[in-house]
Amino acid sequence: MGILLSVIESTDQQPGELAVRIPESGSAETTFGSQLVVRDFQRAIFRKDGKGTDVIGPGRHTLTTKNIPILTKVLSLPFGFKSPFRCEVVFVSMRTLPDLKWGTREPVAFRDKELGLVRLRAFGTYGLRVADPLLFAGTLVANEARYTDKHAEEYLKSTIVQQLNDWLGSNVSSVLDLPSQYEEVSLVMGQKLDADVKRFGLSIENFRLNAITPPESVQQAIDERSRIGAIGDLNAYTRMKAADALGEAARNPGGGAAAAGVGFGAGMGMGNMMADAMRQSSASGGSGGGSAPASGPSVAEQLRELTALHKEGILTDAEFQAKRSELVKRL
Repeated sequence: MGILLSVIESTDQQPGELAVRIPESGSAETTFGSQLVVRDFQRAIFRKDGKGTDVIGPGRHTLTTKNIPILTKVLSLPFGFKSPFRCEVVFVSMRTLPDLKWGTREPVAFRDKELGLVRLRAFGTYGLRVADPLLFAGTLVANEARYTDKHAEEYLKSTIVQQLNDWLGSNVSSVLDLPSQYEEVSLVMGQKLDADVKRFGLSIENFRLNAITPPESVQQAIDERSRIGAIGDLNAYTRMKAADALGEAARNPGGGAAAAGVGFGAGMGMGNMMADAMRQSSASGGSGGGSAPASGPSVAEQLRELTALHKEGILTDAEFQAKRSELVKRL
């Protein structure tokens, strides 16, 4: 014997469950005169032979020709609609899921005009709700016993990454400009995603891009570039790095030969820079109150000094490459 449903309801539908099917597989028998209970946040959809027929709103409903006219037309049952008929019911949740999280599984490749090819990760949140229960049940739910937010997230994550790639390629030239554009990309991507999921009866709300982060090595290069830009002068920058190295050697007197080498190299660098500063001061002083043009080290000398500081470990690879490029442009 099949299941005979006299009261059809879903009492345990959780917030993350967008749809629950009764029965979980196949179909069950019911009759006109049976009770259908739909809660405030639910909509009930009758199916006959896999076809959705009607959407029933909240309340307690007695299955009659008056309450379910579409179902009546589909069934066309004889005997005054007293015989049992087989059907299934999908309870669709109309709750908004407000704080779903998204993120890129793999870094997104992006060609930056200043940093070259970098790989970016992105993270954010969005809200999701069912806008058209009948369309949703007929497309995404299908024969699933329970359709949850996890099912929707799997589809949306790949779609979000695709939309993000398209937007970055069309609107961004450097990751250095991204923080000022979060609001714009959130609005544009939210609208595009909402248009995309409408074909499944869903709606996206309050899509947010919270962060786009490059790899740690690129972040370090950005930080170093900021420091160079703030200092603006190679001599001042190398003096700062040499002083940092000397201070580190002083704090670690037991560092052995490596520390001694760094300290010696930093000291030599400091000595050279101090000599350069004195030469510049003498050249600018002069007698008779005249002022001679200041003469500093040539670009070639600065490059040699920069290379020496890099070999001694005072400058990182990123710092060396950034400043070397700056100097080479002046040749």
